[in-house]
Amino acid sequence: MTPPDLTLPDDIDALKAMVLAMVEKAARAEALEAENAGLKALNATAAERIARLTSILKALERARFGKRSEKLGSDAAGDEQQAFVFDEIETGIAAIQAQLDKARGSDKVKRTPRPRKAFAPHLERIEVVIEPDELAEHEGKQKILIGEDVSERLDVTPAKFRVIVTRRPKYAFKNEDGVIQAPAPAHLIESGIPTEALVAQIAVSKYADGLPLYRQEAIYARDKVELDRSLMAQWMGKLGFELEPLAGYILALIKQGDRIFADETTLPTLAPGSGRTKTAYLWAYARDDRTFGGNGPPLVAYRFEDSRSGDCVARHLDDYRGILQVDGYAAYNRLARSDRGNDAVMLAGCWSHVRRKFYELHINDSARLATTTIERMTRLWAVEETVRGQDPAVRAAARQETSATIVAELFNLWEDALARISGKSKLAEAIRYATARRATLERFLTDGRIEIDSNIVERAIRPQTITRKNALFAGSDGGGRTWATIATLITTAKMNNVDPLAWLTQTLERIANGWPNSKIDALMPWNYNA
Repeated sequence: MTPPDLTLPDDIDALKAMVLAMVEKAARAEALEAENAGLKALNATAAERIARLTSILKALERARFGKRSEKLGSDAAGDEQQAFVFDEIETGIAAIQAQLDKARGSDKVKRTPRPRKAFAPHLERIEVVIEPDELAEHEGKQKILIGEDVSERLDVTPAKFRVIVTRRPKYAFKNEDGVIQAPAPAHLIESGIPTEALVAQIAVSKYADGLPLYRQEAIYARDKVELDRSLMAQWMGKLGFELEPLAGYILALIKQGDRIFADETTLPTLAPGSGRTKTAYLWAYARDDRTFGGNGPPLVAYRFEDSRSGDCVARHLDDYRGILQVDGYAAYNRLARSDRGNDAVMLAGCWSHVRRKFYELHINDSARLATTTIERMTRLWAVEETVRGQDPAVRAAARQETSATIVAELFNLWEDALARISGKSKLAEAIRYATARRATLERFLTDGRIEIDSNIVERAIRPQTITRKNALFAGSDGGGRTWATIATLITTAKMNNVDPLAWLTQTLERIANGWPNSKIDALMPWNYNA
């Protein structure tokens, strides 16, 4: 049936042209309809995927940043795994969004600009002014500036090597004997090729960023700079020797504290002559008085040993008299033995280690008592949030008012349950771990200098476990001692929010120029001035 407003031409060619035009129009409409259908399907699928990822992300945010009642505790490994999951989910959402934006083309929805944190003021600003094109219709007209749009994007110039060429001219005086020349500048690596900045870069990359020397060798080779790993290892040995007095000074300051933390971790080391690795240990001692109102800098010192025996900690802390906060490892008990008399150290326990044993049972849903324990423990950390940084007396008073009752209820709960469950069960094992350390665990209730956990030293030792994983092993006993020395200084710098590369470069330049030992405190990271 012909539409009433459609007049068909009598000419055959004109009629063919009309029919072809109608077919093309119908094809475009069909293609547009198919495109719209495809876009709707893509939107629906993407929306579903984004919603699923967003729900997971929110759950992880509650687990990582939420209230204690929602977190129910976590550990260092869990925190790292959560961080990886966050990255991957955010990446997945961004990829889906990019796919949608490309499909929508010019019709994509413009988002409202979100406020963002300004870039650091010390960053170099490169001004780029984009003027409008001069068109023919603008000729003879006077432009008046009425405003401008300004945007900032973060850029980077890849690190690059350069060669410092030092020339020292020699002069002689006319008709006079003798030659004058400026003295050669002092170098940390005498007759070597690296500047102090390069030595610092290699050290920070290895001991702070977890880049072992063989990886750095490959990275530098991309810039056509051949730095053999064995040569860099020699430089690190020299660096460790020069920094050893500074590391010893930090340990001495730590031992002057009312309370210090201790922990240890394995450090595989190559056994001489065998080609195999042996298990050595990196001991860590940390001090941070800020949690109970102190104003001293946070510190950490590492010591390398081929043993995990109590002899090591006794030697490291031979003259320490104060509170030692540790996990449940028995080697520390040697310092608290009654036969030491007034020289005995007071041990304080770590509630985080207790919580982890119950948390493993809670997440596996294998024991209702474990979940109850975790829920009650969250209230202990809630109290700690309110008193962090307060005077010891204030902290102890708050704990006596609230935490003491919670702790007593927990031990009563565990002791009652222990009589009713299998002694070989994981739950019984967790309960016995806690009850065997009751005295050290309860000390934080009456002494405000004590923390509820030893997380301060665990955070300090965690970067070394990452470096250990990437480096595979320390190389040798000497390499282990160098590792402990350099890591002591670099990690302490990071704890004080000091750029370790800038600090170490300046410090090495000062040491090369004969900095006196009497002014060693001025070399400490917390006294760094750019």
